[in-house]
Amino acid sequence: MNSCNRNFSSIVVDGDDRAPNRSMLRAVGFEDEDFEKPQVAVCSAWSMVTPCNSHLDELGKASVKGVDEAGGKAVPFGTITVSDGISMGTPGMRYSLVSREVIADSIETVVGAEGMDGLVAIGGCDKNMPACVMALARLNRPGIFVYGGTILPGIHKEKNLDIVSVFEAVGSHAGGSIDKEELTAIEKKAIPGPGSCGGMYTANTMSSAIEALGMSLPDSSAQLAVSEDKKIDAKDAGAAVVNLIEKDIKPRDIMIRKAFENAITVVITLGGSTNAVLHLIAMAHSADVPLGLDDFTAIGKRVPVLCDLKPSGKYNMSHFVRIGGLRPLLKTLLEEGLLHGDCMTVTGKTLAENISDAEPYAPYPKGQDLVRPFNEPIKKDSHLRILYGNLAAEGAVAKITGKEGLKFNGKAIVFDSEEQSIRSILNGDVKAGHVVVIRNEGPVGGPGMREMLSPTSAIMGKGLGKDVALITDGRFSGGSHGFVVGHITPEAAVGGLIGLLENNDPITIDAEKNLLTLDLPDEEIEQRKSIWEQPEPIEKRGVLAKYAKLVSSASLGAITDGD
Repeated sequence: MNSCNRNFSSIVVDGDDRAPNRSMLRAVGFEDEDFEKPQVAVCSAWSMVTPCNSHLDELGKASVKGVDEAGGKAVPFGTITVSDGISMGTPGMRYSLVSREVIADSIETVVGAEGMDGLVAIGGCDKNMPACVMALARLNRPGIFVYGGTILPGIHKEKNLDIVSVFEAVGSHAGGSIDKEELTAIEKKAIPGPGSCGGMYTANTMSSAIEALGMSLPDSSAQLAVSEDKKIDAKDAGAAVVNLIEKDIKPRDIMIRKAFENAITVVITLGGSTNAVLHLIAMAHSADVPLGLDDFTAIGKRVPVLCDLKPSGKYNMSHFVRIGGLRPLLKTLLEEGLLHGDCMTVTGKTLAENISDAEPYAPYPKGQDLVRPFNEPIKKDSHLRILYGNLAAEGAVAKITGKEGLKFNGKAIVFDSEEQSIRSILNGDVKAGHVVVIRNEGPVGGPGMREMLSPTSAIMGKGLGKDVALITDGRFSGGSHGFVVGHITPEAAVGGLIGLLENNDPITIDAEKNLLTLDLPDEEIEQRKSIWEQPEPIEKRGVLAKYAKLVSSASLGAITDGD
């Protein structure tokens, strides 16, 4: 059996000087014949830290079985994860984006050190998913990503619930529209078991993007976490890596420029998370593929939003699974000339070959009303808007579906942290016409670029979703919606204009002209810049300090291994 990287198995086989290696491996279950097989790492981000990952150990076992039955020798190991939902709104959220780099580094370290021939990487939460793909791209040995699957919705008063329902219920309770008993009932019912957050939030956005990229098996992105289909997907992935080793197909053969264009197209069509911008740029960097903010604008001009999925829409990912998942959408996009069908995938076949037998969705709107036809889009072009202007000289990312309007003029109400903003939103200081400014939350300034789900959910819960905008040098959860702009660069900590804003400054957000501007004379802006001083780092030791020293601008993917 051919192998692209026989560091591990061939070194162990060749010569008596490798006897210590064989001895170590016999102790973990190797038999004589296993030393002649390709060694396939099976890395899962299993933990009980979060329901997104609480079942991944079982998927890992299924992948091990798939590898072994296909003629390889599986070598399982684990990596970390953190829970965004639990750390959200706390200082602990600073570690969330940092964990993407830690996970990618850890997988690269283990597989590189042990010379594995291939890799199955299994993730089920926002940061471990792009991290797995970044590691696959860096290592560039045959590999595949397995998505842990989406959660089932909770039910309360015949309405579907998810984690965002709880965050918004907090705002509703603060606004007096629900009582404490109702809030507690929603909290208890929202998360019924394993799986990633149920809307088209970051996890489901990234699973769909990774399948469109060609790095997951067909249908992997749209399966329930607690399903037989997901176990089969994990087992098949193990066998698929052995096939990739035989055919010498590596991640960078798959993760080419056109494949990333496919991923961006799918994210837009689904109405996906702003985090996809950050993660896809970082994944492309790991694969040495040029990709930047302006690519999202260029592709977005020709790609509509077709799917009525939360947070801005009606349905959960479980409903999308029920009507057929991603493959029918991919086939439709290909037929419309919006995808590159000749891209190689982890099946060893092209994207077009993978979706050739996909059955179409039931007719819209009587058969299903989740996926619209091209002549009736939710939005005729992208909801992901890349904004520039004096407030975002290096770019910012907005998620504007059009339901919030396309332009907002308002007066700044400025906060130097997420915690400050939450208190003011909940106690009524934030009012219609305000542009909530949350700064010092960027990759360097946080450090760690926290997600602003708590403030955006509080705004929605207070009934101000159409009357208040929010801008930040931090990020947004995929569950955030409303008139929101994040990833503002340069960030406040490195001298960006967002750090010089004052209360009542006039701000314009224009999602048609893609502008984010402070509407003051240039002379006043320059005067403010002239007195700015670099702040001292918040963290002096540990992983956050290292991250702040190494991390790039959000516009470059917030990577830590840049030039």
